[in-house]
Amino acid sequence: MTELDPRLRRLQAQAREWAAEMRPYALEVDADPDAVTRVAHLPALARVAALQIPPEFNPEPLVLGDQTYYLMSASERVVFFEEGACADLGMMLGSPGGPMSGVVVDALGSQEQKEWFFGRLLARPTWTFFALSEPEHGSDAVNMATTLTAPSDPDGPARLNGVKRYVGNAGRAEFGVVFARTGPGPLGFAAALVDASTPGFATTPVRTIGVRGAGLGEITLNDVELAPDRVLGAHLRPSRRGMAAWLRTFNLLRPAVAVMGVGVARAAYEYVLAERSSLRATERLRLERMERAIATTRRMLRAAAAAVDHDPSAGHFASAAKATSARLAERVTLAALDFFGPGARLEHPLLDKLVRDAGSVEYMEGTSNIQRLGVFSGLLRGAFPPLQATLLPTES
Repeated sequence: MTELDPRLRRLQAQAREWAAEMRPYALEVDADPDAVTRVAHLPALARVAALQIPPEFNPEPLVLGDQTYYLMSASERVVFFEEGACADLGMMLGSPGGPMSGVVVDALGSQEQKEWFFGRLLARPTWTFFALSEPEHGSDAVNMATTLTAPSDPDGPARLNGVKRYVGNAGRAEFGVVFARTGPGPLGFAAALVDASTPGFATTPVRTIGVRGAGLGEITLNDVELAPDRVLGAHLRPSRRGMAAWLRTFNLLRPAVAVMGVGVARAAYEYVLAERSSLRATERLRLERMERAIATTRRMLRAAAAAVDHDPSAGHFASAAKATSARLAERVTLAALDFFGPGARLEHPLLDKLVRDAGSVEYMEGTSNIQRLGVFSGLLRGAFPPLQATLLPTES
């Protein structure tokens, strides 16, 4: 699926309309990240807060004509989040709701855990966190240092200890998902629902150059007590809640994260079109190359989304798309500066912001090194048909 069907085109049109309402606030949120909470009433942000909730828990999905949308599929997410990221990546990442943690809860949570989590999201606009990355190990889950220690008393609480860094919405979130080690090996992992008001839970803002609206922060977990019913997947077999289960969950998330790079690149391309009324022949050629690279990466992402919707274990193509998208965002935004001369970053603050935001795509949901491991794993399994290589954009 590289071309949108009528149903997804309708979703795209609505998302584009909402994105246009976000765009005027981009520089305000960049200057003051707390402004996200003041613009949470905008349709794009308000609707995200009540979407990505499974149908059985969501009485108010998005209805467009005779079509109903929950944003639960990767294919729907890549359409929606490209438009949001094109308007403002920081604002999109800083929106209320459970865009990442909700996917984990839906995959691993019990009926009671899902009711607790999604019920709170539906009650009112609520921010959540997704705490995976660590100061020393980044998003490398294999070397994770945060621990979840089982209780010595069968009726007592488990305890979380560790530090998570670069967590979106860390300071404004009420609750979220924390990933931790329970023991060695691929089955020694756990994900838990944690309330930010729990004693021992503390947050510190992390100053960033880009995506300031995302409100990145550091979370410190110092003997945070955790009731047994807050550990996700406890009702499942160990093999269904271990590393393999996490990877399937991340595969579903990855196309939506990756398409944000396409959105940022497209914003820079459209900025050049809007601000440069006349172009020399060489400039037109460069702009056409940018457009082709964006379109090719978008097709790649849509194909990756369709693949994981069909089979959540097929994440190798999504990994290739994520690495490509991160490179695209940086390359296109930097190239856009050349159309405005040496003072471009000072004279065009919105374009300067896009360049700063583009650099963050590399670190979202795993760096390119992590994604290359996923690609390599797919190559070893023979999971890349030869024709798919034609989807990879050239370095131009």
